Amino acid sequence: MTSTFRTRQNSKYIVGALAGISLVGTLSGCAAAAAPVPGTGGANAPASTTTTFKDGTYSSDGKYTSPGGAEVINVSLTLVSNKVTAVTVKTVTADPTATQYEAQFISGISAVVVGKDLNTLKVDRVAGSSLTSLGFDDALTAIKADASS
Repeated sequence: MTSTFRTRQNSKYIVGALAGISLVGTLSGCAAAAAPVPGTGGANAPASTTTTFKDGTYSSDGKYTSPGGAEVINVSLTLVSNKVTAVTVKTVTADPTATQYEAQFISGISAVVVGKDLNTLKVDRVAGSSLTSLGFDDALTAIKADASS
């Protein structure tokens, strides 16, 4: 009886250890697939989605919602060889608070986007304004569609 008890007890330890090792192997496998080494271009590198855009100046309105309601900005981008060479953003409709944030955004947007490739361009926050970037990215989606057709 004692040897049977020990065998079952040892089996529990072995099964537990194997499960732990299996979990560690699975998690490390996921980590390797989810985080490719930058610049290696190996098998785990994300697929390239490069679009060639036509040179020119494109404009679109971008919509977003602020605490004051619906807001609209106008974005104009000039493209040369897929790179942004100029950007202009103008307020179309905004409440006074949003207008203040849009002015901050407008003052800093050129430094963030000029010289960038349109394929990878996405704006998160500029000069303390995070919601205006949603309108910018909305306009950017339409501009990409116009410039690629």
